[in-house]
This record gives sequence, structure tokens and C-alpha cells, in this order.
Amino acid sequence: MTIRRILIANRGEIAVRIIRTAHALGLETVLAVSEADRDSLGARMATRALCIGPARPGESYLRVETIVQAALGSGCDAIHPGYGFLSERAALASLCEAEGVIFIGPTAAQIEAVGDKLRARAEAIAADVPVVPGGPVDSLAEAQALAAGIGAPLLIKAVGGGGGRGMKLVEDLDDLAATMDMASAEAGAAFGDARVYLERYVSQGRHVEVQVLGDGAGKVIHLGERDCSVQRRYQKLVEETPAPRLPDAARAAMHEAAVRFAARLDYRGAGTVEFLYDMAREQFYFLEMNARIQVEHPVTEMVTGVDLIAEQIAIADGQGLRLAQSDIAIDGAAIECRINAEDPARDFMPSPGTVRRAHWPTGKGIRVDTHIVDGAKIPPFYDSMIAKIIAHGPDRATALARLQAALRETRIEGVSTNLDFQAEILADPDFAAGGVDTGFLARRAARQAERTET
Repeated sequence: MTIRRILIANRGEIAVRIIRTAHALGLETVLAVSEADRDSLGARMATRALCIGPARPGESYLRVETIVQAALGSGCDAIHPGYGFLSERAALASLCEAEGVIFIGPTAAQIEAVGDKLRARAEAIAADVPVVPGGPVDSLAEAQALAAGIGAPLLIKAVGGGGGRGMKLVEDLDDLAATMDMASAEAGAAFGDARVYLERYVSQGRHVEVQVLGDGAGKVIHLGERDCSVQRRYQKLVEETPAPRLPDAARAAMHEAAVRFAARLDYRGAGTVEFLYDMAREQFYFLEMNARIQVEHPVTEMVTGVDLIAEQIAIADGQGLRLAQSDIAIDGAAIECRINAEDPARDFMPSPGTVRRAHWPTGKGIRVDTHIVDGAKIPPFYDSMIAKIIAHGPDRATALARLQAALRETRIEGVSTNLDFQAEILADPDFAAGGVDTGFLARRAARQAERTET
């Protein structure tokens, strides 16, 4: 293996997750840490921790040149970006290529190809992957002509947006001009790119994504799909695989479409192709591709037995795809809950602080990915997610029962968490039945608000 020492340019649970696999492979790790993370669990687990700057991400984790210089200065062969921060910044992959450091992920060109929403949409069309009816617009006249063909309601999306940011709903075409002006202005301010495009609004859709691995030379396999429809304000909270109550034909077609899309790009490494499944029309459409490891990757690992981090490292090391499609088998079902340090009673306000005591669940089929132990500090500068609790079983009902028991066993003292909120979601009859759409949590919140008022 060419790779001997990896710099991990991330923090929290994903840093711990990467360290565990790297050490299992006999590799040394250098964890880049901010001043706020000097005493974190990851810093203690890594072969070495290297402070790269102050706590604020813009002064540490988001500095491309600092990260690459840290890798070079510490003798690392490779950089693993994790997710978030610089993981999908082409500039990091490009600088690694220029400095001779292996980037454990796709090429800079591939990141650019999927990072631009319009280009990714064009690539999907070229790969014969269905996209939501719509397209780019350069003027109000073009928008009006396109909108007349799509019909209302429709969405105006920012080309540089993502995760729900930069989207505007148009329910009446008479509001199109004003909403376009507002969307374009907000996109320019938020993303430095005022371009927008239009898409048909799917009122009842499910977020289904397909995990892929590519060797960078056109060979791509999939590892099944994940249903990530339980979202609050476009942020995923519960993920599971296989997607429950999804027609087999649609499931198979999504797998094939994801592989076609990634193969067209000669995609290298682990990635996720995201789809919107229109429940009324029983059709699916390409949303975007995430060119990195996903937060929710453990559910895929639980049902396939594949260590995705290990496969990322092997591909980056030049070993190619070690798995054929026929090697991938789905065993049972897995469900994951994201545990966040936030207070649902205060509109989910983040709850930084010191964790006095942390007790995580154990048991058959249970996995916990976390960096939180007794005395751990949760700084106010970063994402509020502190753990992922995953349950696996021979079927969905067993996995769900195990996850519910795991949440009951979990104890976090010193900060507020969404544990009770997650337990309520799992107990909801609609979730238990399976196949909820992305509006599930919003409708549930509206019903609770009505009951409170009466």
C-alpha cells in the first residue's frame, strides 16, 4: 500500500470513524484539530494531533492551504476530508494533486462537475437519468415561457444552493417575477452566484439516495439505497435501508441510474446519487450527487458488511474496486437516528456545553458512531450532531424495535439533546408503517401545534 499516513481534515464523530478504520488497516493518522478540539476523543485516538488554528472553521478547518501544508509538514501521504468542511471543495483536491498528496475522494474535475447544479443536471440528462421537468433561465421572459410549460406550483432553485437553501416555492405564476427577483438576489448574496433554475414542485416526494463506489476508470457498483425522507427544514434526522415500501421496479431503476451517472463521470471513490421519488406519479428524478462519504453511510455498512472508509482508502491507493456488483448482498434492514445537542422545546436551539455523563447503548445489532464521552466539550462553532445510533436486524420491524430500545438506554447529561424527539418519531404510526414522504415531520408538527392551541 502506498498510503502509510493519513491526515484527517475533519472533527467529531467522522474523525473518530476514519481513525478506527485507518488503524485497523495498520495506517498512521494525523488529526488536524482546531484549538477547541485539542482535547477531543479524536485527538487522543489519532497517532498525532496537529493544531491548525483557532476554533472558528474559517480560521482552521476551512483553510485549504493550511490543511495541505499540515499534511506535507507531518509526512502524510494522503488526506481524508470526511464530510462537510472541505470535503466537496475542488480547491482542496486540486491543491493535493498539485502537491503530490493523495486525496481520498474524487478528482477536482469530478467535484466541479457535480457541484454545479446545472452541470450535474446536464450530466444526468446525458446519462439518460430522469430529471425533474424544468431547466435554467437567464431572463424573466425565459422563466415565464418555461413556467407556462411546467405549470404551478414550481420551485425556483439557486444554482449554487444546496440542502434546501436558495429554494423558493411559486404557487401562482402571477408571483413568478417577484419571486425570481427575490431568489436571484438571495442566491447572489448567499452563494456568490445569482443564477437560478426552475423545476416542477413535487408535493409528495421521498428522498431516496444510492450509494456508489467507482474506480475512476468507468467501473462503478452500487451498494443499495437509503431512504432519508425524515427531514426537518431539509436536514436529515432518520435514515434507513432498504427504503421501505418502494416498488421493486423503481428501486432497481434507481440503482441502475446511479451507476450510469457515476460511470459517465468515471467517478472515483465513494459517492451518493440522490433522487426524489414522486409518490403520486411513481417516478423518480435526479436531485444531485454528493461527492464524499455521507453522514448516513453506516446503515449501508450494516446491511452489506462493507467498510466504506476502507474502500475509499483502497481506491485512493490505486487498488481499484476490490468488489464486484455480485459481491454486494443486502442482509436485513438498518435504521439510523442522528443525535443532536439541541433543545426541541426551544425551536431546536443548539445546546453547546460540557457533557457530564454519556452512556451509549450496546446490544445485538447496535452501533454507535460518536466522539462524545464523559467530560467531552461541545463547542458552539460547529454542527450540533454528537452521535449516530444505528440498529440492524433481519427485518425492518426488528431493527426499529432495537433502535427504540437503544434510545431508551442512552443517557446524555449536561446538555440538551433531541433524544426524546427521535423516540417520538420512531413511535409514530406513519413512520412505523414505513414509506413516509419529506413532508412527514412538518405535518406532524402542524398537528401538534393545533392540539396545543385547542
